[in-house]
Amino acid sequence: MEASELLKKVRKIEIKTRGLSRHIFAGEYHSAFKGRGMTFSEVREYQYGDDIRNIDWNVTARFNHPYIKIFEEERELTVMLMIDVSGSRNFGSTVQMKKEMITEISAVLAFSAITNNDKIGVVLFSDQIEKFIPPKKGRKHILRIIRELLEFEPQSRATDIGMAFRFMTNAVKKRCTAFMVSDFLADGYDDALMIAARKHDVIALQIYDRREEELPDVGLVKFADAESDATAWVDTSDVRIRNDYARQWRDGQARRAQLFRKAGVDSAKIRTDEDYVKSLMQLFKKRA
Repeated sequence: MEASELLKKVRKIEIKTRGLSRHIFAGEYHSAFKGRGMTFSEVREYQYGDDIRNIDWNVTARFNHPYIKIFEEERELTVMLMIDVSGSRNFGSTVQMKKEMITEISAVLAFSAITNNDKIGVVLFSDQIEKFIPPKKGRKHILRIIRELLEFEPQSRATDIGMAFRFMTNAVKKRCTAFMVSDFLADGYDDALMIAARKHDVIALQIYDRREEELPDVGLVKFADAESDATAWVDTSDVRIRNDYARQWRDGQARRAQLFRKAGVDSAKIRTDEDYVKSLMQLFKKRA
């Protein structure tokens, strides 16, 4: 991609996602993702309705008048974006590819984080760790993340979600809020997710296309696996094939939902032809 074209795309995404994070998500994000606790701020005179449990008895005795302690939320968080860059992201049958939606959603989360003075880091993964960007603050850091999402070319097209969770568990020592952004088409990450979720606050965002949940009746079609290059001819006019395809999708969704509940992981499913703003708002409100 030419440098001028890349800068235009970065700027376009920044304008759209920064506005969303400021005007739509700012309050919801703050409520949904809590800080590390409450820290002492100041002492002031007791007012009607104050919680008597916060009375500072030493100051009250000194001035012969009730005073209370004021606490503020220790807000700063570390947010990690764990982004699946395997071959299956390069698919989309309607408005946009999964890759493009992943980029926008990641940018919104990143701008929401820095608006709330949180650090943001990134793990790009396939079946290996493709790139690790340590958590930092600031607009320049966010723009670097967006550039990476737009132009990064992974070494591998395969997927290993469990490996990504194991890396984060080992690399990020303090508790963080971790967004796993993937289509979750791979399996075999149950144990790694359970371990990661015990240490960190993990949120799963599944980005998928409508053609992954059902096949259209368009006759004989050649399918290619984006991660392995395996191909197969499929007769989509056969109703049994279409029904089996849809059933496998539903079974996979049910297994993932059960795993997320067991691990205590909040999740959202976002389709490429739907508005991700609504899905994220629902997720944030549920957590708040």
